[in-house]
Amino acid sequence: MKIAILGAGSVGQSLGKSFVGAGHQVVLAGRDAAKTAESATAIGATAASSAASATAASDVVVIAVPHGAAAGLAAEIAPVAAGKVVIDATNPLRSDYTGLTTGDGPSAAEQLGALLPGALMVKAFNTIMASNQGNPAAHGTTLDALYATDAAGARSTFAALASSIGFRPLYIGPLAAARELEAMAWLIIRLQLITNGSWNSAYVMVAPPEAALAG
Repeated sequence: MKIAILGAGSVGQSLGKSFVGAGHQVVLAGRDAAKTAESATAIGATAASSAASATAASDVVVIAVPHGAAAGLAAEIAPVAAGKVVIDATNPLRSDYTGLTTGDGPSAAEQLGALLPGALMVKAFNTIMASNQGNPAAHGTTLDALYATDAAGARSTFAALASSIGFRPLYIGPLAAARELEAMAWLIIRLQLITNGSWNSAYVMVAPPEAALAG
């Protein structure tokens, strides 16, 4: 697959490394051109001149920027995102790490979807920590890539992508279920914060329904 990763931080680099290792064509886009080029070279990807150009040239787009920057990024790529599978890997954390900014309202993924009409939105990878994104086999067992989407085509594409890098894709429902995924991400992040954790915890569901495993 041709994959654009928008964001050259730890999540972007970690996922990019795994995608490249699985044989996908990866392009990174970030705010700092020099840093983005350096990160792309380090993982065997290429660097794009802009998020819009990276999106236009790709089949799958991963939004891997801090949540506060996601709306502006969505505005930049909206003209070229229609028909693309767009994976929201962000988490709407409060700046003081006391919870989520979304409260009882729409999830971050739903909010982004409203800004990207025509895009095939998927909430995914946000419950997997960067250390595991870059090394899916680190724990010696297959970790779950929990995801939510309304688009049937996006479901099969994401399932194939996640499987290709060593995760077990586990469908948890329509995009509205991103609210639960974001809460699960906050739970695992909070656990690291209060225990000085190693930041490599992960989710694996025992005996999930077979239908949830079908791409």
